[in-house]
Amino acid sequence: MDQNDPNKRGGQDWVEDVKSEVSGMAKEGMHHPSTKPVLAGAAIGALAGALLPVVSWPLGLAAGAGIALYNRVKK
Repeated sequence: MDQNDPNKRGGQDWVEDVKSEVSGMAKEGMHHPSTKPVLAGAAIGALAGALLPVVSWPLGLAAGAGIALYNRVKK
């Protein structure tokens, strides 16, 4: 099975990937390769949330971190 082909992967594989990525970030802290990009995405999302009139900064922070984490796991 080709793991780079998203059409052939099982539906739960990405959930396991996210779990392992988040637990790795929690254990290794700033030494984990995904921590800095996810924190940068969270900061950008929080800034965008603060500037947009409808979205608050906590929602922007969560969305930015989620998008950055998704992009890291997707690779």
